[in-house]
Amino acid sequence: MRFIGNKIKIDKTLNQLDKEVLEFTKIISRYANYVIVSGYVAILLGRSRTTEDVDIFVDIKNKKTFENMYKALLKKGYWCLNAGDVKRAYTYLQEGISIRFAKKNLVIPNFEIKIPKDKLDRETLRNATDVVLPKGKIKIAPIEMQIAFKRYYLKSPKDIEDAYYLEELFKKKINKEKILKYKKELEGK
Repeated sequence: MRFIGNKIKIDKTLNQLDKEVLEFTKIISRYANYVIVSGYVAILLGRSRTTEDVDIFVDIKNKKTFENMYKALLKKGYWCLNAGDVKRAYTYLQEGISIRFAKKNLVIPNFEIKIPKDKLDRETLRNATDVVLPKGKIKIAPIEMQIAFKRYYLKSPKDIEDAYYLEELFKKKINKEKILKYKKELEGK
Protein backbone atom coordinates (compact mmCIF):
# COMPACT_ATOMS: atom_id res chain seq x y z
CA MET A 1 0.00 0.00 0.00
CA ARG A 2 1.41 3.39 -1.00
CA PHE A 3 0.20 6.89 -0.26
CA ILE A 4 0.43 9.44 -3.02
CA GLY A 5 -1.04 12.76 -1.86
CA ASN A 6 -4.74 12.13 -1.19
CA LYS A 7 -4.62 8.76 -2.96
CA ILE A 8 -3.95 5.27 -1.74
CA LYS A 9 -2.45 2.84 -4.22
CA ILE A 10 -2.97 -0.85 -3.52
CA ASP A 11 -1.36 -3.59 -5.58
CA LYS A 12 -3.45 -6.55 -4.58
CA THR A 13 -5.18 -9.46 -6.18
CA LEU A 14 -8.78 -8.34 -6.43
CA ASN A 15 -11.33 -10.56 -4.74
CA GLN A 16 -14.85 -11.04 -6.12
CA LEU A 17 -16.31 -8.26 -3.99
CA ASP A 18 -13.63 -5.80 -5.14
CA LYS A 19 -14.46 -6.63 -8.77
CA GLU A 20 -18.17 -6.14 -8.15
CA VAL A 21 -17.58 -2.80 -6.41
CA LEU A 22 -15.42 -1.62 -9.31
CA GLU A 23 -18.11 -2.64 -11.80
CA PHE A 24 -20.92 -0.95 -9.86
CA THR A 25 -19.05 2.28 -9.16
CA LYS A 26 -17.94 2.53 -12.78
CA ILE A 27 -21.60 2.68 -13.77
CA ILE A 28 -22.78 5.14 -11.11
CA SER A 29 -19.78 7.45 -11.55
CA ARG A 30 -21.02 8.28 -15.06
CA TYR A 31 -24.07 9.92 -13.48
CA ALA A 32 -23.08 11.18 -10.05
CA ASN A 33 -20.31 11.78 -7.59
CA TYR A 34 -20.13 8.98 -5.02
CA VAL A 35 -18.20 7.84 -1.96
CA ILE A 36 -18.11 4.44 -0.28
CA VAL A 37 -18.53 4.49 3.49
CA SER A 38 -18.60 2.00 6.35
CA GLY A 39 -17.55 -1.67 6.42
CA TYR A 40 -16.32 -2.27 2.90
CA VAL A 41 -13.65 0.42 3.38
CA ALA A 42 -11.89 -1.68 6.03
CA ILE A 43 -12.28 -4.81 3.89
CA LEU A 44 -10.84 -3.05 0.82
CA LEU A 45 -7.87 -1.95 2.91
CA GLY A 46 -7.09 -5.48 4.08
CA ARG A 47 -9.29 -6.30 7.07
CA SER A 48 -10.40 -9.91 6.96
CA ARG A 49 -14.14 -10.00 7.43
CA THR A 50 -17.30 -10.27 5.36
CA THR A 51 -20.11 -7.90 4.55
CA GLU A 52 -23.52 -8.23 2.98
CA ASP A 53 -23.66 -4.71 1.59
CA VAL A 54 -21.58 -1.81 0.36
CA ASP A 55 -22.80 1.58 1.60
CA ILE A 56 -22.52 4.43 -0.89
CA PHE A 57 -23.41 8.13 -0.72
CA VAL A 58 -24.44 9.31 -4.18
CA ASP A 59 -24.90 12.96 -5.06
CA ILE A 60 -27.91 12.82 -7.38
CA LYS A 61 -28.34 16.20 -9.09
CA ASN A 62 -31.84 15.70 -10.47
CA LYS A 63 -34.55 13.18 -11.29
CA LYS A 64 -33.53 12.74 -14.95
CA THR A 65 -29.92 11.93 -14.01
CA PHE A 66 -31.17 9.40 -11.45
CA GLU A 67 -33.48 7.80 -14.02
CA ASN A 68 -30.57 7.42 -16.44
CA MET A 69 -28.38 5.86 -13.75
CA TYR A 70 -31.19 3.50 -12.68
CA LYS A 71 -31.74 2.37 -16.30
CA ALA A 72 -28.00 1.86 -16.83
CA LEU A 73 -27.85 -0.36 -13.73
CA LEU A 74 -30.79 -2.45 -14.96
CA LYS A 75 -29.16 -2.76 -18.39
CA LYS A 76 -25.98 -4.09 -16.73
CA GLY A 77 -27.90 -6.82 -14.89
CA TYR A 78 -28.79 -5.23 -11.55
CA TRP A 79 -32.16 -5.03 -9.87
CA CYS A 80 -33.46 -2.79 -7.11
CA LEU A 81 -34.30 -4.89 -4.06
CA ASN A 82 -36.62 -2.50 -2.26
CA ALA A 83 -38.24 -0.36 -4.96
CA GLY A 84 -40.15 -1.87 -7.85
CA ASP A 85 -39.56 0.95 -10.29
CA VAL A 86 -37.49 4.05 -10.94
CA LYS A 87 -40.18 6.45 -9.71
CA ARG A 88 -40.51 4.71 -6.33
CA ALA A 89 -36.72 4.43 -5.99
CA TYR A 90 -36.29 8.17 -6.57
CA THR A 91 -39.09 8.94 -4.09
CA TYR A 92 -37.39 6.76 -1.47
CA LEU A 93 -34.13 8.65 -1.88
CA GLN A 94 -35.91 11.99 -1.62
CA GLU A 95 -37.53 10.80 1.62
CA GLY A 96 -34.14 9.77 3.05
CA ILE A 97 -34.71 6.04 2.54
CA SER A 98 -31.81 4.16 1.00
CA ILE A 99 -32.26 1.91 -2.01
CA ARG A 100 -30.41 -1.33 -2.66
CA PHE A 101 -29.15 -2.87 -5.87
CA ALA A 102 -27.77 -6.36 -6.46
CA LYS A 103 -27.10 -8.54 -9.45
CA LYS A 104 -30.26 -10.17 -10.80
CA ASN A 105 -31.40 -13.21 -8.82
CA LEU A 106 -29.07 -12.27 -5.96
CA VAL A 107 -29.51 -10.34 -2.73
CA ILE A 108 -25.95 -10.44 -1.40
CA PRO A 109 -23.81 -8.53 -1.87
CA ASN A 110 -25.94 -5.48 -2.44
CA PHE A 111 -25.14 -1.83 -2.89
CA GLU A 112 -26.99 0.46 -0.50
CA ILE A 113 -27.34 3.88 -2.10
CA LYS A 114 -28.05 6.87 0.12
CA ILE A 115 -28.14 10.55 -0.65
CA PRO A 116 -26.23 12.87 1.66
CA LYS A 117 -28.58 14.18 4.35
CA ASP A 118 -26.45 16.66 6.23
CA LYS A 119 -23.27 18.73 6.27
CA LEU A 120 -21.14 15.79 7.41
CA ASP A 121 -22.42 13.52 4.63
CA ARG A 122 -21.70 16.22 2.03
CA GLU A 123 -18.23 16.78 3.49
CA THR A 124 -17.57 13.05 3.20
CA LEU A 125 -18.47 13.21 -0.50
CA ARG A 126 -16.32 16.29 -1.12
CA ASN A 127 -13.27 14.92 0.67
CA ALA A 128 -13.29 11.38 -0.71
CA THR A 129 -10.01 9.50 -0.94
CA ASP A 130 -9.20 7.74 -4.20
CA VAL A 131 -8.05 4.15 -3.85
CA VAL A 132 -6.22 3.10 -7.00
CA LEU A 133 -6.39 -0.63 -7.66
CA PRO A 134 -4.84 -2.71 -10.46
CA LYS A 135 -8.09 -2.55 -12.47
CA GLY A 136 -9.64 0.77 -11.52
CA LYS A 137 -10.32 3.34 -8.86
CA ILE A 138 -12.75 3.48 -5.94
CA LYS A 139 -13.63 6.55 -3.85
CA ILE A 140 -13.80 6.00 -0.11
CA ALA A 141 -14.63 8.21 2.86
CA PRO A 142 -11.72 9.96 4.53
CA ILE A 143 -10.04 7.57 6.95
CA GLU A 144 -10.51 9.92 9.92
CA MET A 145 -14.25 10.08 9.18
CA GLN A 146 -14.43 6.29 8.96
CA ILE A 147 -12.72 5.90 12.32
CA ALA A 148 -14.90 8.47 14.06
CA PHE A 149 -18.13 7.14 12.53
CA LYS A 150 -17.44 3.56 13.48
CA ARG A 151 -15.93 4.21 16.91
CA TYR A 152 -18.19 7.00 18.19
CA TYR A 153 -21.45 6.72 16.24
CA LEU A 154 -22.12 3.10 15.25
CA LYS A 155 -20.20 1.57 18.19
CA SER A 156 -20.99 -2.11 17.52
CA PRO A 157 -18.15 -4.53 18.28
CA LYS A 158 -17.57 -5.06 14.55
CA ASP A 159 -17.46 -1.30 13.93
CA ILE A 160 -15.06 -0.68 16.81
CA GLU A 161 -12.82 -3.44 15.45
CA ASP A 162 -12.93 -1.75 12.00
CA ALA A 163 -11.98 1.57 13.60
CA TYR A 164 -9.11 -0.03 15.50
CA TYR A 165 -7.88 -1.75 12.34
CA LEU A 166 -7.89 1.53 10.40
CA GLU A 167 -6.16 3.39 13.26
CA GLU A 168 -3.38 0.80 13.34
CA LEU A 169 -3.04 0.67 9.57
CA PHE A 170 -2.85 4.46 9.22
CA LYS A 171 -1.27 5.36 12.56
CA LYS A 172 1.45 7.46 10.92
CA LYS A 173 -0.92 9.08 8.42
CA ILE A 174 -4.12 9.96 10.29
CA ASN A 175 -4.93 13.34 11.73
CA LYS A 176 -6.16 12.70 15.29
CA GLU A 177 -7.56 16.24 15.56
CA LYS A 178 -9.81 15.51 12.57
CA ILE A 179 -11.08 12.37 14.27
CA LEU A 180 -12.02 14.42 17.36
CA LYS A 181 -13.65 17.09 15.14
CA TYR A 182 -15.75 14.42 13.42
CA LYS A 183 -16.57 12.87 16.80
CA LYS A 184 -18.03 16.19 18.01
CA GLU A 185 -20.03 16.58 14.80
CA LEU A 186 -21.36 13.05 15.07
CA GLU A 187 -22.43 13.62 18.66
CA GLY A 188 -24.76 16.32 17.28
CA LYS A 189 -26.46 13.89 14.84
